Amino acid sequence: MSGVPQKPPVCLTIAGLDPSGGAGIVADIKTMSAFGCFAAAAVTSVTFQNTTGVFGAVHQSAESVRRQFEAVLDDYDISVIKTGMLPTGEIIGAVADIVSSRHRGPLVVDPVVRSTSGFDLIDDAALKVLTEKLMPLATVVTPNLAEAERIVGFSIKADETLARAGEKMLSMGAKNVLIKGGHQTVDARSRRQAVDTLVTHGGIHVFTTDFIDTRATHGTGCTLASAIAANMALGKELSEAVRISKEFVTEAIRTAPGLGHGHSPINITLQV
Repeated sequence: MSGVPQKPPVCLTIAGLDPSGGAGIVADIKTMSAFGCFAAAAVTSVTFQNTTGVFGAVHQSAESVRRQFEAVLDDYDISVIKTGMLPTGEIIGAVADIVSSRHRGPLVVDPVVRSTSGFDLIDDAALKVLTEKLMPLATVVTPNLAEAERIVGFSIKADETLARAGEKMLSMGAKNVLIKGGHQTVDARSRRQAVDTLVTHGGIHVFTTDFIDTRATHGTGCTLASAIAANMALGKELSEAVRISKEFVTEAIRTAPGLGHGHSPINITLQV
């Protein structure tokens, strides 16, 4: 006799729509679902993009995002919230106000500021609101190197400046900072490694996997942040959630289906 199915944890992603399905809110939903979570979503912007680049966007109003967000909160118990593309200061402010008043679980903030193709997804005024209002609410902030440089205002060229960048973001209010990839080291066996660095008030933790030389990188940042959120919803501690998520993304890159004519999407539909 079968028992009553256990309710899955609910993860809410607040992010932009990538119609090609490799990044943004679609990637978030696929990733959260792969880990057995139930994914809910609030759309902040409709972008015009594919694997070759981003060609424009039409943003939602702050009121639209607020009403989507509150409708979900009124009905579901949300375990974890993950934010991605928050294109305006008004949207960021609305999200921060609701999180501070109604959400007590983890918050993963992926500060999406610029696409790989160089399209700016957030202006300086909105970034200021993000760092002042949303970052202090975050359990973990997950910038890549370029995003981290824009947030802290200096170039990151070595481990020393990387650690200093993480510590500066901690001083801005973030509880933990994961600076994602974008740099490589060579181990004793002359194998290139992909490195992510978690900076916490308790120290620095480095996560490495083998570097995969490929153009299949579309959506890797969104996927990693969403996987961390899903694993935290499942009760994992942050460092363990990061480790599992990094391994998931590495395998998703390795098994990418090779779609599109640019930076191909990764295999987010892996069964965990």
